[in-house]
Amino acid sequence: MTTGDADIKNRILLAAKKLFAQYGYEKTTVRQICEEACANVALVSYHFGGKENMFGALFETYFPNEQITGIERSLDAVEGVKLIIREVTKFRYSDKQLICIIQQEIIMNTDRIQKIRHHVMPLWKMLREWLKQGKEQGLFHYQSLDTTLMSIIGTLLFHRHTDYWAVLLEEEQPSLEAVIEDLTTFVMNALEYKDK
Repeated sequence: MTTGDADIKNRILLAAKKLFAQYGYEKTTVRQICEEACANVALVSYHFGGKENMFGALFETYFPNEQITGIERSLDAVEGVKLIIREVTKFRYSDKQLICIIQQEIIMNTDRIQKIRHHVMPLWKMLREWLKQGKEQGLFHYQSLDTTLMSIIGTLLFHRHTDYWAVLLEEEQPSLEAVIEDLTTFVMNALEYKDK
């Protein structure tokens, strides 16, 4: 692939990510994507084989797959949970569009969630394992592993700074580090973890 091909392919993906996040997959046409990317419509077929494959390419290109693969699974439960809180929060702040797409697809329960699962589930499986391990070691205290896991996932992925919530919020948006610290404290308190 030439540099020009890589550039136009990247422009198409960035346009698709922006428009899917803004309007949803179903309401976004290939023509709109190509207009946003200043690209010929035929290039979607050439580079991706269609809109569905372009959706999958978003997760191959922009989801932190290599970082997840590189996570040391032998971390202790406390450090593992803290790492996931940090990395998910950093990703949520660095790529709000992809997070928005993930949330839309899950809410709509589309067939495309299978593509998302392929990329996201390894991370949540690690979180589940560290929560289970932490309870077995007496570090975490909770009744249901499933409820605890889903509560943490919801806490990490839920949009806080959208127009919908603006009427409730009084503080300025905190820094990324402040959010990570607050979320870590909140989750560890919920797990009844006592720092030694």
